[in-house]
Amino acid sequence: MRTSKIGIIGLGYVGMPLAHLFSNRYPVIGYDLSSKRVNELNLGTDHTLEISKEQLESVLKPNDSEENGLFITNVAAELKSCSIYIVTVPTPVTLEHKPDLSALQMACITLSNFLEQGDIIIFESTVYPGVTEDYCVPILEKHSGLIFNKDFFVGYSPERVNPGDKKHTVDKILKVTSGSTPKTALKIDELYASVISAGTYLAPSIKVAEAAKVIENSQRDINIAFINELSKIFNLMGLDTQAVLKAAATKWNFMPFTPGLVGGHCIGIDPYYLAEIAQQHHYNPEIILAGRRMNDSMGHYVAAEVIKLLTKKSLSPNACDILVLGIAFKENCPDARNSKAVDVVRQLQSYGANVTVVDPWANPDDVLMEHGIQTLKIIPVKLFDAIVLTVAHQQFITPDLTSFLAEGGIIYDVKGILPYPVDGKL
Repeated sequence: MRTSKIGIIGLGYVGMPLAHLFSNRYPVIGYDLSSKRVNELNLGTDHTLEISKEQLESVLKPNDSEENGLFITNVAAELKSCSIYIVTVPTPVTLEHKPDLSALQMACITLSNFLEQGDIIIFESTVYPGVTEDYCVPILEKHSGLIFNKDFFVGYSPERVNPGDKKHTVDKILKVTSGSTPKTALKIDELYASVISAGTYLAPSIKVAEAAKVIENSQRDINIAFINELSKIFNLMGLDTQAVLKAAATKWNFMPFTPGLVGGHCIGIDPYYLAEIAQQHHYNPEIILAGRRMNDSMGHYVAAEVIKLLTKKSLSPNACDILVLGIAFKENCPDARNSKAVDVVRQLQSYGANVTVVDPWANPDDVLMEHGIQTLKIIPVKLFDAIVLTVAHQQFITPDLTSFLAEGGIIYDVKGILPYPVDGKL
């Protein structure tokens, strides 16, 4: 085995914080397919806002040396000096909600060109149980000509990154680890333990570690789906959902979930991975998929509620100017992938409304490319017939939004956070 140089494949919300963390103690090569991404990082800019310019510049190094630090490249051949590889590529779903493992497949084929005796490949991408050993390993063996658990070894350590969270950073989240042999598992556990201050948990097998990851977000998805359904019921009854939840939370074992739009690349995706493996074993996961259907429907529900409120005030939707505040999938984060706020916007547009979308965090070019929706960074100086708060960005909480409201207009607060009376909320 060569020197313990670490290669991180994929420098997004997961890979970049990990590369920064390891580079304080090890020589690290960060690899990403996107030359644009590599160039911005080498200039000290992280558009995901997970790593500051100061943090990035403190570890960057101009070439692949044996010194601790981070060398960033989009040239795959630069990875050949590594002996440990950590794969953090995205694992989304298709339009049919089936797992899309194409990025994982490409990463495995790329790494196959550089594998040498004793190398270890650790996967962090979210998958269903069995993908590491039954999908990735055969690709690695086929394209490298090496033998699994004799020439090379694998492990799985699920990512637990919470984008935009500056408190629960990667080093402060307990890390689950696993390996394809007992000796490999200990090596991987020791590697993460050397940089993770929160500690590690060595799972008994790779499949257990994979399963643990995929159920974490599925559990949250189901719980939020239950609260979303309650909000629909309570709205029909004329009850304030937030008031009901506040009263129920006085019991010591009540779980504090709130209604909302459930998107992003974790909670909105992982349940489909769990459903996939269940169906492969001829089991129909009723609760998991029911939760997904409920949460996937919330964007349309919010838009329909807004239209109802406008109609009650004798305002015709196709003649209304509507301001939607937030297009990112969560507050104080620029990531708009799989954002359910997009569903709200498109549904409102389908009624003929003139919709203006404002998000101070999301990059307008990225949103346009990803969703075909034009966005602004600041609220324009004009009056709107309806204002829909979809994302609880800090910039939306302090200003009095009623100053942007036309006479007789309505405010709908999806997040239930505005400190003044509104016309509707979940």
